[in-house]
Amino acid sequence: MIAIFKNANYPFLKYRKIGYAISIGLTLLAVGVIAVRGGLRYSIDFTGGTLVQLKFDGPVETEALRDALAMVEGLSSSEVQRFGDPTDVVIRAQVPEGQEEVFGDRIETHLREAPALEGRTFEVVRTEAVGPKIGEELKTQAMLAIVYALVLILIYVAIRFDLKFGVAAIVATLHDIVMSVGIFSLANKEISLAVVAAFLTIVGYSLNDTIVVFDRIREDLKGMRRESYATIVNTAVNQTLSRTIITSGTTLLVVLFLYFMGGSVIHDFAFALIIGIVIGTYSSIFIAAPIVVDWHRRFEEGRASASAPVKKKARTR
Repeated sequence: MIAIFKNANYPFLKYRKIGYAISIGLTLLAVGVIAVRGGLRYSIDFTGGTLVQLKFDGPVETEALRDALAMVEGLSSSEVQRFGDPTDVVIRAQVPEGQEEVFGDRIETHLREAPALEGRTFEVVRTEAVGPKIGEELKTQAMLAIVYALVLILIYVAIRFDLKFGVAAIVATLHDIVMSVGIFSLANKEISLAVVAAFLTIVGYSLNDTIVVFDRIREDLKGMRRESYATIVNTAVNQTLSRTIITSGTTLLVVLFLYFMGGSVIHDFAFALIIGIVIGTYSSIFIAAPIVVDWHRRFEEGRASASAPVKKKARTR
């Protein structure tokens, strides 16, 4: 493997409190942004509504479509996105409850008669309707999927290593998810099923990076018995630094290509992955590893000292 950081010896653990402060501050900011905006923006996958995909005879201005949709009676809100090709457009509309099925035809009829689209012809590629009840069920299932993933991570890491490593992995992963969701809210992007899939991918990616560091810590604990626990962990982080940066960098490069060249269909999915890769790499070094050290100092070193036999002083005559 190419070693970008050959013989690295950076004092990461020395600055762990700064890392904690930055992460806590950004996490609170993320939660604050979500609260100020009145919660997350959910797509029709979760809120219910109608999706209509149209293919025009030539490139069409999205602004003209928005003007035409603004005149549709009963339409709560709508969003227009290009679907790869400039002639393909997706309309996501939030409609009155119980009218998801009929609004597809109503939107098509209105657009064909709209003055803003006079002279333009199009065909309806697909129409989808999601009821609010189904949307709520999907939202619940998405949350449960993330919770189940976190529980299984805790069990797996605790068995493979021990409890402190499992707790550190969970905290780091929760940190990554909250930060990613906060940035999504800050960017005013919608949470869709594709984005939830991206968050679950982030969970797996972040865990993989963290496991590599933990595995090296376990190996170094066997070969560096005379060193302090903090020194061993810091050494392990430095030893895996090259691998972490190369893996994250190449993955990020691919996802950036997807983001800029993949079109609007996977734009939000790629955006979530970009956030997750950057934050996941950061948390493996500045969150997961330091938590292992602090847990060891707080619970294991103190317990070992308390259970150590006290030497009796010899009596002097």
